[in-house]
Amino acid sequence: MAKSPGIDADASFDFVIVGGGTAGCLLANRLSADPDVSVLLIEAGGSDRRFWINVPVGYLYNMGNPAVDWCYRTESDPGLNGRSLAYPRGKVLGGCSSINGMIYMRGQAADYDGWRQMGNRGWGWDDVLPYFRKSENHFDGETEHHGGDGEWNVAQQRLQWEILEAFADACEQAGIPRIPDFNTGDNEGVSYFQVNQKDGLRWNTAKAFLRPAMNRPNLTLWTHTQTEKLLFDGRRASALRVHRRDGAAQTVVARREIILSAGSIGSPQILELSGVGQGELLAERGIETLHTLPGVGENLSDHLQVRAAFRVSGVSTLNSRIKSLSGRAAMALDFALRRRGPLTMSPSQLGVFCKSDPSRETANLQYHVQPLSLDAFGEPLHGFDAFTASVCNLRPESRGSVHVRTSSFRDAPSIAPNYLSAPADRQVAADALRLTRRIVAQQALERYRPEEFRPGPDIDLDEDLATAAGDISTTIFHPVGSCKMGSDDRAVVDDQLCVHGLEGLRVVDASVMPAITSGNTNSPTLMIAEKAADLIKQAWAG
Repeated sequence: MAKSPGIDADASFDFVIVGGGTAGCLLANRLSADPDVSVLLIEAGGSDRRFWINVPVGYLYNMGNPAVDWCYRTESDPGLNGRSLAYPRGKVLGGCSSINGMIYMRGQAADYDGWRQMGNRGWGWDDVLPYFRKSENHFDGETEHHGGDGEWNVAQQRLQWEILEAFADACEQAGIPRIPDFNTGDNEGVSYFQVNQKDGLRWNTAKAFLRPAMNRPNLTLWTHTQTEKLLFDGRRASALRVHRRDGAAQTVVARREIILSAGSIGSPQILELSGVGQGELLAERGIETLHTLPGVGENLSDHLQVRAAFRVSGVSTLNSRIKSLSGRAAMALDFALRRRGPLTMSPSQLGVFCKSDPSRETANLQYHVQPLSLDAFGEPLHGFDAFTASVCNLRPESRGSVHVRTSSFRDAPSIAPNYLSAPADRQVAADALRLTRRIVAQQALERYRPEEFRPGPDIDLDEDLATAAGDISTTIFHPVGSCKMGSDDRAVVDDQLCVHGLEGLRVVDASVMPAITSGNTNSPTLMIAEKAADLIKQAWAG
């Protein structure tokens, strides 16, 4: 066991996990299962025991709420025609799993085989599938593809919408087949999303992994505690400086390891504040460079959703249902008595994976189809019935960055996704809007007389469509890659998730993804944590 360094400590533990979100909650559970080690979990936010976290539709009220969201914003983005976007990240136990869309999605087998082909041993599809299955409690039970006795509950949705059924039929008419399950390695097709819910309520990682472990005497939880920086003993990350809710600063020693699980924004921010990153950038911020690592904060990748919207007639959508008092009362009653209906909604219910052009080997587009329309999440629904067919490029070539603005841990970092900066991404955006129109033009939707009002039917040239995409697109909240795994000169961690050139320090969260997965990123992050727990235990065995 590593000895405590010569640092005056207010507390010491074997493992210190920074971030009580998706990865951190699982790591706290798995590492504290060994009664001979002590574990501290540090979370900047507070408890997840909040009404609108529990009720699935509460994502509408959680995003943008500073009580549970860091409330970041991006820099003005040229690809979005100068717009700046809200960039929600969970600041609460359970992290983003407490405020996200609850969609259970692994991505494609080819994603992980691609990670392995980049030189990351042990990260191919066959390697990671057991870790997906280990934590999963799937509604179909134990099968070849799914786990049946894990903690991560995967359920079917508990509502139906006529307009979504019609859209699914239109997809079939456009040549996209119906499939029963997106999570078997090849997700091309149309189906309903499976969700992380239990009995019609949100199932987050705090419920699944943290609470069952909190009765262990070797697990300590500090909430409302923000990490200022890491402290080093030579090349070893041996302690960290934190600030508790009362403002008091404390120094905490990690006898074995510090594990950064603060997410794709928080983890690179903490590294840079600690003097780990690009020397020139750190010097400009007044931070002494302790270890040069050029990839910190680079390689930021995200899914940008192009939100095409269509007005419809002769069918009910959430727009009209929520507008009337009787509609709202019926929804509340349905939820109270049966835990069913629109209050159990994830932001998107119907999914479609398909190709923007036939030359693609695998699906490169994902639709999130919603029986509603609004200008942006957090804003009122439109006053007429409509649906939204949001479509994102699953494998964008555009890359952005996240870097500290100042030397203060209290200042939000600069987030620059650089959406649509790659010409190929602009072409895919144009192709995706054309495909959306082709689906909506099918006979299955004809009786509802869909009328495109975003971006508008008069926009047709490729470059005009790409520009329009910049006006109507927003993040789908999947930032990854800012501490990427690999061995090249921009990699931050190796395939054991240890930070290159340093000791006693790992990063375990979505930031380590070398390339973004083909779908929603929450459950892949959980898989990363599950595998990391084994890597950590193996490293300290004996």
